[in-house]
Amino acid sequence: MRPHPLENPHPGARTHAVPRTNRAITQTRYGGPEVLRMVDQPPPAPGPGEVLIRVHAASVNARDWHVMRGEPRLARLIDRTVLALRGPRIPVRGTDLAGVVAAVGAGVAGWAPGDAVYGEGVGTFADYAVAAAAQLAALPKGMPFEDAAALPLAATTALLCLDETGLGAGGAVLINGASGGVGTMAVQAAKAMGFNVSAVVSTRNMAMVESLGADTVIDYTTTDFTRTGRTWDAVVDLVGNHRLRDLRRTVRPGGRLVLSGGGNPGEGRILGPLKLLVGATALARFQPFQVCVPQAVPSTEMLERIARMVADGRLRPVVDKTFALPDVPAAVRYMEAEQTHGKVIITTS
Repeated sequence: MRPHPLENPHPGARTHAVPRTNRAITQTRYGGPEVLRMVDQPPPAPGPGEVLIRVHAASVNARDWHVMRGEPRLARLIDRTVLALRGPRIPVRGTDLAGVVAAVGAGVAGWAPGDAVYGEGVGTFADYAVAAAAQLAALPKGMPFEDAAALPLAATTALLCLDETGLGAGGAVLINGASGGVGTMAVQAAKAMGFNVSAVVSTRNMAMVESLGADTVIDYTTTDFTRTGRTWDAVVDLVGNHRLRDLRRTVRPGGRLVLSGGGNPGEGRILGPLKLLVGATALARFQPFQVCVPQAVPSTEMLERIARMVADGRLRPVVDKTFALPDVPAAVRYMEAEQTHGKVIITTS
């Protein structure tokens, strides 16, 4: 009989008792939510520098459905570490998590079984998932796991984008896609930094974004912000649904255009955001402003910064809807089909 992975952990690992079975949402081929299946499998074992987490909550990100569908298809040839030709390299979906340390791999300092943490892991739509110790931080004090799971990638992306604007207090920033998981974080963080914030959302999300502190709210169902004649010191595009030649009209000379939008589900199935990134690189050479494309990877340092902002009331997660682990396919469908406000959360309890 093959031993349980944690019966023979890596040398130097510290572990508590872990069940032999682990529910996990997996896929073996690309497609829509119907390719996702919940299976029972052994929990993963933490390697050197890694931590095994008993996941209490996770959240759905746009990249989860991109990997699920294998899009953009060109990425299957360019980045073979994530996408193979016929299915993803890592079968279990999910990256954001909040939970409790169950085991610690060799060489890990600062974490012990029983510690409550949040951050980014691998295959977090499961009861147990492995995370690099360098991508975890202590759970914000008093925060429910469900709220903490909304923060890692969304808040990290928001803060990196705002840092890239280079603005100081009083700077004017427009945030396109202000009602999503990243956008709701960006509006709050921008106000905390002293920016004047214009937020682009749909009609039904206007009041919500105003409640987060936006100074001006633009309803994209009636107004195209690229054709108003207005300009901003920085524009943060979290959607990727406007042409670059239109976006350039909105940025003041000496300002910055920050691009982090991966497009909408089903759009750009061949090139996806790669087309936007290539165009941005070319555009930057001929414009009187800078074009920035930050890459968000949660780190302990960034997660601790986020936790401090939560603790002093400058940042709070916005949760749209919560689903149980077996209902991950429904959660992904909901996120693809609806104009979500904030994050979609997965709970394992």
